[in-house]
Parts: sequence; C-alpha cells; structure tokens
Amino acid sequence: MALFSSLTPVFIAIICVLVGVILKKTNGEKQKYETKSKPPSRPWVDEDLKDGTDHHLEEEEVDEDWQGLDENVAHVPFFAERYSEAEMIKRSQMFYELLNKRRSVRFLSDEPVPREVIDHVIRTAGTSPSGAHTEPWTFVVVQDPYLKHKIREIVEEEEEINYKKRMGDRWVNDLKRLRTNWIKEYLDTAPYLILIFKQVYGQLPNGKKKTHYYNEISVSIACGILLAALQNAGLYTVTSTPLNCGPQLRVLLRRPANEKLLLLLPVGYPRKDATVPALTRKPLEDIMVVM
Repeated sequence: MALFSSLTPVFIAIICVLVGVILKKTNGEKQKYETKSKPPSRPWVDEDLKDGTDHHLEEEEVDEDWQGLDENVAHVPFFAERYSEAEMIKRSQMFYELLNKRRSVRFLSDEPVPREVIDHVIRTAGTSPSGAHTEPWTFVVVQDPYLKHKIREIVEEEEEINYKKRMGDRWVNDLKRLRTNWIKEYLDTAPYLILIFKQVYGQLPNGKKKTHYYNEISVSIACGILLAALQNAGLYTVTSTPLNCGPQLRVLLRRPANEKLLLLLPVGYPRKDATVPALTRKPLEDIMVVM
C-alpha cells in the first residue's frame, strides 16, 4: 500500500506527459493540414474585384419571404423583327467589322464629347440581362477636372505599388510589350471617366439586404455592351481595373458600402498622335468549336 502511494505521483506525471505529447501531435497535424489547405497568397488580388456571386448574407438580415420583387409581373406578347438570311449575314458581318476596329487607346484627347452620347451609351449598357432582373450596376460618370485628378492620384499611387511589389516579374514583363506602366495621363485628359460599380447586394425598404444573384457576371455583361455602344458612337477607351483602389475611390465618389468598383473607363476621342500596339486577334477556328 505504501509502495503504491509512493508511485502515484510518478504515474500521474507519466500520464500528464503522454497527454501533452498527444495534444502536441494533434495540434501539429491540424496546423499542417491548415497550412496545406490554405490558398496561396496573392497580394495583388483586389478584394473589391473578387466575385461576389457567393456573397452570403447573415441569416438575420435575409428576408426569405420577400425580396422586393413583384411576383405578379405581367407577361406580354413579344414581337421581334425578323430578317432574311441575306440581311442577317450582312448585318452580322457589318457589326463584326465595326467592333473589330475597337482598340484599347491610352492616348485620349481632351476634346469635348456631347453629354447626350454618354447618356445613350449608359442606357444601352442598362439593357443588359441580370440575375433575377436585379440590375446590380451603378455607372458613375466623372467630368469634373478636380475629381478626375484626385482619381488619377489614387490610381497612380496604388499602381506604382502594384507594378513594383504586388504583380510580380512575370506580369510586369508581359505588359512591357504594350508599353504600359503606372502613369495614367488619360485619367486627366479624357473628357469623361466612367466607373462601373457592382452592387453585391441591394437594400430593401424595410432595411434588410436583397440578394443580387450573379452580380459579377451581370455587371460584366453590361460592361461588354457598354464597350460595344462606345465603339458604335465613335468613342474609344481602355479597360482599366485599378487594383486596390476600390475603397478609396468609393469614398471619394461617396458610393455606399454595397458597391464595389469593377471597371474604370476613360472615354473620349483618340489624340491625333495616338498609337496602339500592332496586335492580331485569334482566327475563328481558334475561338469557336462546332459540335
């Protein structure tokens, strides 16, 4: 009995050591698993440009019974204009030839552009389809010289960091042939800057959030239609994705928290001395597969 009593502290110490070893091993394996499952760091990724399609709203904020959408929308007959086969071929070829002239132009003139033209091209972009017809886009048109220059300051400051630190050598080298860098003179000279924001969610009259389905895809389609409308009007732009500038530009332009900057388009006429890279586009057989 005395021997057992004297050995009890030893047994307790051994058990404590074993428990400690087991816990350490378990934690080590857990950390190892978390390290393996953690996605690789990509410091250049702009949080505002991440796809909001999977944006999950908190349960208490979601109104499952009412999304502010009218369930009794009338359905009316649809009448479409029908063209002959010859006319279809002609129109499709002419539209291709028009858009094939589209180029990304970084040398824009300060020559004024009629405001009515900008109104029409944005109305055209607003005809884009969207998830559950939520129309999750906001087009902010900036023509004030002071605001344009503040936008340039914000963009150039972040872009210099992007080029020197965030983007990496491969990306920077790939851009060299296009002769682009962090200097964005066109943000001052273009008569208009159009900043396209995606609304990652909407706001209901009762204060709750409304889901915007496929908001990133919907706004991206609208941007494509906007580019086509600009080309049709004889205006030019360069598609600019100002990495890591979204929050600052959102504050500058007084946009709400549910809006995330997707694209920035300087819009105007090309300068007389404008140049573009001598690039070619992939032939049809490289981009289309017929099954």
